[in-house]
Amino acid sequence: MQRIDPLPSSSRCRLLAGAAAVLVCAILSAPPGVAQERIDLLDRVVAVVNSDVITKIDLEHELMIASETLRRQGTPLPAREVLEKQLLERLVTKSLLTQEARQSGIRVSESDVDGAVERIAAENKMTVPDLRKAIEQGGLTFDRFRDDLRGEILVARLRDREVDSRVAVTDAEIQSFVRAQEAQPEKVDEYNLSHIMIQLPEQASSDEVRLRRARAEAALQQLQQGTDFRQVAVSYSDAPDALQGGEMGWRVPGRLPSLFLDALNKLKVGEVSDVLRSPAGFHILKLNDKRGNNTPVMVQQTQARHILIRLNEVVSEADARNRLSELQDRIEHGADFRELARLHSDDASAARGGDLGWISPGDTVPEFERAMQALKPGEVSAPFKTAFGWHIVQVLERREQDMSKDRQQLSARQAIRARKADEQWQEWIRQQRDKAYVELRLEER
Repeated sequence: MQRIDPLPSSSRCRLLAGAAAVLVCAILSAPPGVAQERIDLLDRVVAVVNSDVITKIDLEHELMIASETLRRQGTPLPAREVLEKQLLERLVTKSLLTQEARQSGIRVSESDVDGAVERIAAENKMTVPDLRKAIEQGGLTFDRFRDDLRGEILVARLRDREVDSRVAVTDAEIQSFVRAQEAQPEKVDEYNLSHIMIQLPEQASSDEVRLRRARAEAALQQLQQGTDFRQVAVSYSDAPDALQGGEMGWRVPGRLPSLFLDALNKLKVGEVSDVLRSPAGFHILKLNDKRGNNTPVMVQQTQARHILIRLNEVVSEADARNRLSELQDRIEHGADFRELARLHSDDASAARGGDLGWISPGDTVPEFERAMQALKPGEVSAPFKTAFGWHIVQVLERREQDMSKDRQQLSARQAIRARKADEQWQEWIRQQRDKAYVELRLEER
């Protein structure tokens, strides 16, 4: 038996994206019965993953989906044996993650799968019976389709528990990123790139490093000779996006490691980088496009103050409404809003005379925002209800504010968090793969 080196090449399993979406598209675009040949296959084992097995039928199932997807994308198909090896690696990782999820107690109910099926049908403007009919006409069973969905949901929940929920982004990281962006001579908000990665085991020997670098150099040589990047990515890359031709799509700079940013800043659109080395392995990048947006983000803000009466066992809705109606009348006859707020409001803003400061759209609950937006500066609303209780609100002033800086920091936080989650997830997979027993039997024809 052969013990293979740990080379994680997983799909980044996002709930109802990735394999599920690809499967539906492949089925809907494939001729009827394209998968019927599976019936005639000998269902032999092609890999062992711990106590689980992967069969030839499992591999053919993935091969059908991948082939249809690549044809639809216009990506030249690699040799069958090359594609089989790539897909088997993905099935190994999928099996490993599914086992880990189940052993750690993660469960997916039938209603969870039902909801996922309904969402996929709706996204394809179909009913569930129509979706089922299309899947079965493609030669696959609906039960198999549901099993694929169940596996994706399992892995998505595993990732959320093991990685996503633990990722933190500090203010220092955000400020460092913003400063680096501002120092760039050219303002680039997003890069569109493609990626080839040749992954390294966590403790690779010098011979292993040499072999993997040679593989990366071979991929680069094919690109320099004019071979389509997508075809090279499908044939060589261990990255999660390999079967999408290595296309990573549009990424904000904060979602890219500094190694990638440094390389991209030296490339012109359409150019390919040299082989790059990171702790995870070797990389080749292609800059497909880039874009910047220097347009200010103008938002209308409202300065307002309010009085809140909360409901409880003593204060009924009628009591709260009547008290606020009386306060509204007093304010309109010259009483000081701030003083009344200090005396009567149940909100933390009472100490500030009810002052809420400058409010941007979306900062408050919809009921409060609607009541506030209906007022002119100086006006006081009639009593209205939200989930917090009953309010009256007064608009003091409005202004147009450039929120570009706020948007930049929010975008940086989200992008940094996504990048750290992606990196930690891949590292977590690699650690699990190192501990796993994997035996490949694909060569046993």
